[in-house]
Amino acid sequence: MDHPEGFLNLVKDAKKRIREENFRETKKRLDASEKIILVDTREDSEWARGHVPGAIHLSKGIIERDIERAIPDKDAAIILYCGGGFRSALAADNLQKMGYRNVISMDGGWRGWTEAGFPVIKD
Repeated sequence: MDHPEGFLNLVKDAKKRIREENFRETKKRLDASEKIILVDTREDSEWARGHVPGAIHLSKGIIERDIERAIPDKDAAIILYCGGGFRSALAADNLQKMGYRNVISMDGGWRGWTEAGFPVIKD
């Protein structure tokens, strides 16, 4: 996907402050039953087409508004994903600014997950 320069600059700046892990590492952690909360930050229409098993949905448009009700524990292990890892990086940056201390953006996102043939839920 060809993203505009301004958006890419925002993402690049956010990535200086956040932690990322590859989608394959997230899959290993899920398979090991680690206590993590997986959050899909994509839009409603993207979520409806499919999502990672066990994920909850808090789109980039509402996550900052709704995160404290959905996940009140600011020490919870949270992994965010989107289509490729850009929107989730922006969301991770904002959650850290809100006091969340254990937030990771899943690099590769939904695209990497599905291309690897990992399991998905389709409603």
